[in-house]
Amino acid sequence: MHLFMRLDELERIKRWHAAHRQEHPLEYQLWDGVLTAWLMGWVGCMPVVIMQTLWLLPACLVGIWTPGLYVRWRQRVHAAHRVRCDWIDLAD
Repeated sequence: MHLFMRLDELERIKRWHAAHRQEHPLEYQLWDGVLTAWLMGWVGCMPVVIMQTLWLLPACLVGIWTPGLYVRWRQRVHAAHRVRCDWIDLAD
């Protein structure tokens, strides 16, 4: 798993969460938060560069890396049998 996730991976995981929203409402909302941070990271990069506020670039990178970091963390806790994660096989 890399820090950058492909769009098809994000879409597969999002579709799983949408399909299982009733059974896993917290996971659904967590994934929406992860995607929100990801989108904010990408959208924020251009204004940061244009306005020359490069000190904010690390915050944008963390936002962009949020899905990869979250999936990697879920893989670790799933493997340790601390949290069951039914969608973990959807991430490459």
